Amino acid sequence: MEARLKRLMFRAHHMGSNENDILFGGFAEKYLASLTPEQVDRFETLIAEPDTDLFNWVTNKQDVPAQYDHDVMAMIKKFVQNEAART
Repeated sequence: MEARLKRLMFRAHHMGSNENDILFGGFAEKYLASLTPEQVDRFETLIAEPDTDLFNWVTNKQDVPAQYDHDVMAMIKKFVQNEAART
């Protein structure tokens, strides 16, 4: 599991766009170690989606598809909202 978390942490910091690297990497740093195994599965599936879609979903520019509208997405959106409020 530790190797998987390291791989996901790396992936979250190297998503493709600088914005997503900051948002998803920051989320991973703060929460990845505390997620349940099921939540880690959902996070891993989520970050495999295209960068543009992810950015639009977490910034509320587009509705989140039902299959990704889960607890982990809610946590990421809350994190993004709080981070955006600080900048």
